Amino acid sequence: MFYGAMKLSIGGSLKLAFRPWVEGLENIPAEGPAILASNHLSFSDSFFLPAVLDRKITFIAKQEYFTSPGVKGKLTAAFFKGVGQLPVDRSGARGAGEAAIKSGIEVLERGELFGIYPEGTRSPDGRLYRGKPGGLARVALATGAPVIPVAMIDTEKIQPPGKVVPKLMRPGIRIGKPLDFSRYHGMDGDRFILRSVTDEVMYEIMKLSGQEYVDIYATAAKRQIAEEAKQKAEEEKAAKAAGLDKADEAGNADKTGKKAERKPEA
Repeated sequence: MFYGAMKLSIGGSLKLAFRPWVEGLENIPAEGPAILASNHLSFSDSFFLPAVLDRKITFIAKQEYFTSPGVKGKLTAAFFKGVGQLPVDRSGARGAGEAAIKSGIEVLERGELFGIYPEGTRSPDGRLYRGKPGGLARVALATGAPVIPVAMIDTEKIQPPGKVVPKLMRPGIRIGKPLDFSRYHGMDGDRFILRSVTDEVMYEIMKLSGQEYVDIYATAAKRQIAEEAKQKAEEEKAAKAAGLDKADEAGNADKTGKKAERKPEA
């Protein structure tokens, strides 16, 4: 009931304000479990996709979003629960990975839709990164649920990382045909199978999104980008310091020259 009210309120507002276009809605089953595996460009992805679906879809979210203190914390928790987000405890030996798998299986066993981002985090530059095999593939093989590839289009332009106020423009959503991995039933302990399943899904997402594919994890790319930014900042700081030193040297030389010019002849 609460989800329906929040979906009507938030989903209706999003559709009215941004008018997202959608292709492939017919690929979403009217009932029964299914996994929607999407690329991840923006924080808003988890709101635009549910807004265009008739069925409830559950994504996972950090438990901190549901346990923050104060009025703001309670409002945030109510908002995330209302839009179908599920809190996941990231503590423990394997953290969010195992918690996400367990949560995903429970959602699918109830016959519902489960949303997951195989990249594990938002793309730092709009490109599509290597999918992590642990979550998506294990949930798919454990439940036998079909995997439906999804491509979010231009959502990173609406709300880039760090931006609070979104830009009004039309995002797009392409939904591909369901992928059946029942041929791998009982093989969820084989890391090569998990890698194969994940890569097949990522290939379909790439075709739908038109993104450039990068065969490294997005988390590694973020570290690399941060290191390059840090190095650039240090180089600019050093160059600026060197420039100031040269300016000081030039100024001192100019003062010395002027003193020499004013020195009376013997």
